[in-house]
Order: sequence, then structure tokens, then C-alpha cells
Amino acid sequence: MNDARDRARRAPPGRPDADRPRTPIKGRGAASRIPGRFEKTIAHGEDDGWGSLYANAPDDSSEAVASHPDTRVTEERARSIVSRNHSPDVGFDQSINPYRGCEHGCVYCFARPSHAYLDLSPGLDFETRLYAKTNAAERLREEWSKPSYRPSPIALGINTDAYQPIERRYGLTRELLEMFVAHRHPLSFVTKSGLITRDIDLLAQLARDNLVHVYFSITTLDNHLASKMEPRATAPHGKLRAMRALGEAGVPVGVMVAPVVPMITDRELEHILQAAREHGARAAGYTLLRLPHELKELWREWLQLHYHDRAAHVMSLVQQMRGGKDYDSRFGLRGRGEGPFAQLLAQRFAKAHARLGFARMPALDATTFVAPGKPSPQGQLF
Repeated sequence: MNDARDRARRAPPGRPDADRPRTPIKGRGAASRIPGRFEKTIAHGEDDGWGSLYANAPDDSSEAVASHPDTRVTEERARSIVSRNHSPDVGFDQSINPYRGCEHGCVYCFARPSHAYLDLSPGLDFETRLYAKTNAAERLREEWSKPSYRPSPIALGINTDAYQPIERRYGLTRELLEMFVAHRHPLSFVTKSGLITRDIDLLAQLARDNLVHVYFSITTLDNHLASKMEPRATAPHGKLRAMRALGEAGVPVGVMVAPVVPMITDRELEHILQAAREHGARAAGYTLLRLPHELKELWREWLQLHYHDRAAHVMSLVQQMRGGKDYDSRFGLRGRGEGPFAQLLAQRFAKAHARLGFARMPALDATTFVAPGKPSPQGQLF
């Protein structure tokens, strides 16, 4: 009876008891394969009342694999590689994502719903069913060779992290960086990975000509909490160490406190800014937790598993900042929110930003770009 009551108490709203996860999955942010919004049929397991669906499954069984999924990567040939947006509250209009899905497994990632377009779950599938665009550099060369192309800074790895773990195997980001160096094209990064230090040689070359910015996304300084929220991203101290290494190499670095989660990470706002400044960050920003589409259910599931005692309070504050809803997609408000709690966060950030002496990143230089096939102006110097 006590076990049954405990299961009922932890059940996320709207989900049948037998279909919800009993415990988190070690090394994964999501705990289930919530259905995508375009799926026409939905399958779920049924518990016979003797406990967890997979508690007694042998290690090599299909049930065990389902409860502890491995990472699978599909190689694909992209038809195009540069995405463009016209959002007024995004600081770039071009981006490149060499991978689809992200093994970092950040439970709060706003990009998770994009996996629904692949008929995959924004839950576990987003972090275990990945795609590598193996012809990314080839497609970028084709894009830059077009007579109509006009250079402007490209954000590399926005929807999914360009330095997620599978980059060690595929090296697609490194290939793209080599093209940015060769053709003197400006770019920027937002990353949660210390793997970026592997490419300090190329980043330093770009920095000397004012062609690159790097922002590190830091959600918390608490390693234990980070292991729950972003299980395969670099630990907080590792991000700070990478930030310092890039800064010492002359690469302009900044910090994004993202996302700020009420009643879980909001108390760390000033501490993160202080730590980042001490490790060389020149600029800083922040964004609130965003819950588009399926992410609403996935986040509630995570709260029930990790913070059941405060789940209702967290969601109450989220909705207070979103006009009574889980999410407000309006430009200008989706990243900052509204209402008293959002205003307090904005005031706290502004005061810490000024006190710590953060400034703006220098504008990137788009005038030095040399299209593929054209001789470099530098050649005239020799």
C-alpha cells in the first residue's frame, strides 16, 4: 500500500501510472520517451502491479536496453547547412548545426521539440538518437561560393551543441572551423562543453582578426545538480576552466546564465556571474526557463522525479512569469518573462552586471571574408 501511494504521489499529471518512470536514468536527462506532437500512434508499457517494468530484466534484454538506452548516431548528407532566422530577440541571423539531437541531455533544452519533426521523441530520443551531417563543410563551401552570398556572423551550434561528445568521433565542428579560418568568416559559439579547448589553435587565429566570440552556458555551479539537469555536459568547474583557457589565448569569452529556473537555480545568478568574471568572461547574459511544446511534459516529469516537494511552487512561478501559462513565445518576453519575479531577476542581473564590470563583446568583422575560389587580399603582401 505504501509503495502504491508513493507511485501515485509521484505520477506526473495526465500520465497513466504504469507508463511513467519510477526513477531517473543515470546519465540521461529525460526519463522516458514522451510522444512527439506529430505522432499518430502512441505505445506504452503496462505494469502488472509487481513493480517497475524493467526492474528484473536481464542486462542484455530489450527491456533493459529500453530502460538504459545507448547512444546511436546516424550519418546523413545534408541538403543545406546554413539556417536563417528573422527573430528580433536573437543576436544573429545565420546559424549552423552540424548535429541533430544532443547527447548532453540537458532536460530543459528548448531544442528538444525539434526531434518531433523526425518522428522521434523529444525525451530520450533527443539525447540518444543523434544525426551527424557528414557533408557539413562541403555544403558550407557551396553556400559561400554563391555570388549572392553576403557574409554576416554565423552562430555555430545553437539548436544543438557543436561540441557535444560525438564531436570527438566525427570532428565536424573542427572541419567547419578550418573553413572559417581559411575564408576569414566571423562566427560565434554558445557551448556547454570543455571540448572546445581542443580547437584553441584555430579559435586564437580567428580572435586575432576579431572574427570569433565564445559564450559558455552555465546553469548551476552545483556539480550534483548539474549531473541531474545536464548529465553529459561538462561539469561547471570544467566550463570555467575552459573559459579561462580560451581567454588566456586571446579568445573573447562570455557567460550565459541559462536557463534561470525559479526555486532551483535562481539563487545562483550572482554567484555564476562572479565565477565567470573571475575566469575571464568579458560579457554576460541570461535567459529564463522556456517550455515550448513537449518540453512542458518532460519538465514536469523531471520535477516529479527530482524535486517533488517543490514542483508545484516551481511551476507556479514559471506561470506567473508567463502570463498564467507554461510558456509565452512572444518575442522580447520568451527569454525574460514578465511580472514581479521576472522583474526581480532582471534587477538582480543588472546590478551584478554593473558591479562586476561586464561589457559588450566587440562587433565581429565581416569585411575580411574571402569567398572560396577567390584569391586572398593578403596574398598581395608577399
